[in-house]
Amino acid sequence: MEAMTGGKFLQKFRLYETRSKFYLIGRDKSRSHWRVLKIDRLECTELGVEEDPTSYTENECQELLWRIHEGNRLTGGLKFVTKCYGIVGFVKFLGPYYMVVITRRRKVGTICGHEIYSIGKSEMIAIPSVIVWPNVAYSRDENRYKRLLCSVDLSKDFFFSYSYNIMRSLQKNITEKNTGQVVYETMFVWNEFLTRAVRNHLKNTSWTVALVHGFFKQSKLSVSGKDFWLTLIARRSRHFAGTRFLKRGVNEKGRVANDVETEQIVFEDTSDGIPSQMASVVQHRGSIPLVWFQETSRLNIRPDIILKPDVDYKATRLHFENLALRYGNPIIILNLIKTREKKPRESLLRAEFAKAIHYINKGLTEDKRLKFLHMDLSKLSRRKGTNVLALLNKVASDVLDLTEFLHCEISTSAKSEDAPSGERTVAKPSDDKCSSDQSECIAKLVPLLLQKGVLRTNCIDCLDRTNVAQFAYGLAALGRQLHALGLIESPKIELHAPLADDLMDFYERMGDTLAIQYGGSAAHNKIFCEQRGQWKAATQSQEFLRTLQRYYNNAYTDNDKQDAINVFLGHFQPQQGKPALWKLDSDQHYNIVRQGTLKEEIARSFIKRSLSDGNILLENSLPVSNCNNGENTGLLPMQQLDDIREPSDSAPDISICEPNPSSSMNYGTVPGGRHSMSEERQNYLKRLGYPELHSSNFLDLDLLSSSGNSCDEEVFERSSLINSPMDEISVESSTSYSEQGHVDEGRDDTDLSRSSSQLSDTRDYSDRFAHWVANGGMLCY
Repeated sequence: MEAMTGGKFLQKFRLYETRSKFYLIGRDKSRSHWRVLKIDRLECTELGVEEDPTSYTENECQELLWRIHEGNRLTGGLKFVTKCYGIVGFVKFLGPYYMVVITRRRKVGTICGHEIYSIGKSEMIAIPSVIVWPNVAYSRDENRYKRLLCSVDLSKDFFFSYSYNIMRSLQKNITEKNTGQVVYETMFVWNEFLTRAVRNHLKNTSWTVALVHGFFKQSKLSVSGKDFWLTLIARRSRHFAGTRFLKRGVNEKGRVANDVETEQIVFEDTSDGIPSQMASVVQHRGSIPLVWFQETSRLNIRPDIILKPDVDYKATRLHFENLALRYGNPIIILNLIKTREKKPRESLLRAEFAKAIHYINKGLTEDKRLKFLHMDLSKLSRRKGTNVLALLNKVASDVLDLTEFLHCEISTSAKSEDAPSGERTVAKPSDDKCSSDQSECIAKLVPLLLQKGVLRTNCIDCLDRTNVAQFAYGLAALGRQLHALGLIESPKIELHAPLADDLMDFYERMGDTLAIQYGGSAAHNKIFCEQRGQWKAATQSQEFLRTLQRYYNNAYTDNDKQDAINVFLGHFQPQQGKPALWKLDSDQHYNIVRQGTLKEEIARSFIKRSLSDGNILLENSLPVSNCNNGENTGLLPMQQLDDIREPSDSAPDISICEPNPSSSMNYGTVPGGRHSMSEERQNYLKRLGYPELHSSNFLDLDLLSSSGNSCDEEVFERSSLINSPMDEISVESSTSYSEQGHVDEGRDDTDLSRSSSQLSDTRDYSDRFAHWVANGGMLCY
């Protein structure tokens, strides 16, 4: 994408009203480009929007507003309504249409000269004039829907950019040219439904902003006396979105609950904000892709897991096909759930997940087989002398040997018609939003190395244990990123280094934010607290309080929260004469436990629920958003237009504030097979000072066994390379299951304390590891 300083993106807006119309005046940052959008206020049931094709100067715009004021003097003239920074969308419940606009914004970061903002305040404004409002606009249900929509707080964890496609990773922005309408249809744009009607009508995205939900944090850090910027972005998918117990597992289209893409971007600090090099790495978290759920219970803090058998694992297969389309191969799965329990809960999913991977791999070619790695992180963290973060860091390092990361150089040059082969611009503006001056300079990125494949991490909730593993992966990646940028000599950062503490703070904040969004409380950070050496009693007290908070929210508030999400995303669209949303059963229960085909279900009821996103549909297609009502003033347009010259909206400090399955984006292809290493890559790695790497060295068990962390027993007590999931379960889990699902208590924990010498020698494991990497399969320890 082009890094444009003078691009004609509409960034600031003024809303005016007459009795018959709204006039939204938009301008670019340089105040040279002024546009007008007209919204009809005399139609109470339909949305009438018209864009003036003329591009005005500031003086011309002032004259236009004055003429409008004079022409409507008999009915009250033209009145100023509010200043805003973009349209979030339009929504209709049972009565009139409403427009949701951003009235306050905060700058939270910059990527390649493109500013990233969060929302400070939003407002929901009724479109029709009061004289044409239908009676239903004052009804109790209409007001309840408005309150429900307003409960989605846009000022928390939503962010956007006018000129940078923040909903896509840096690598996708470099390698793909999709802009405008297309980027709104990606899985990470949460107001896609809200903006759909106006985008389709205007055929452009000039007036709307694409909102991403998740986490954004950017800060300047220092290493070896050199400053650099670290950016951590988490993008939450809008597909199958919801709360902890109401959205579990995978739906029939292969979309999983709590699907989050995490991107870590590093670039050096420069005076102009456009660095000479950048590095980015992407990882993924998401619910276990099986059809399973838990019933919310006010009496049971840990409800039973109900697993629905899927003989062909169709939904699971679709999920991994989608991941391959988004990130390429290899797909490495790090499964952190428990292997052995007195009462099987997580272990049920563990066994079924293993069988699913084995079944899917049988139908895949060698270069596309899934790589499955299981670690019982809960058990490992309780074992004395085991440094869990060190162990995870070694796993992450070996994963990075396979997937690598994005490393690109940036050269600033005068804009030309034909860019050299292999070069891509940092950010390309939507052709329907702006055009740039021919003499304008743009920053062009030349990829030196592309990420291929992705690490997919999960625990049972994909919150607490998953966040620890993602930090370990981020730390291993950060060392390589800084080394590639020439900021450090060694591609490794020690766990006790100050930089590791800074990164841990990033991931801890991200973990807390994502946990509140999905689980209702901040994340359990026991391992982080232990790493910092915090007082154990204080940590236990904090963990207990967070457990209670999560339980309360899951039991008492999640249903309303899920309803609000369904309305915001357009999964439920109210209709007169049809049941209200709050009168329907849980959509999670309906989707998982339904009997018969979808057609049979529709025949039983006039309520239609779409399983594509775990949604609820009631036939209609209209928008949604957030609110905060401000008072209107009656100032004339001439007076208000001068007020547009407000000071900068940027905050002085930078603070916190889904790729499309059909995009067919691969994060890199390697000639000659997945594990071959081209001469060009060998030269690149040698230039950076790496030793010769062999891609078969995914996880070196010799290295793990000699880690010095006294964790040999834990690492090897259930380690074995196997060819069938049933063999794996018998080796790795000292628990056997009868057909009824009961636990065979014939073996106790003492059987698990045997030393690693009772297993095969470590050399044997290394040889079979090479075979495992080359042929797929599963590894557990």
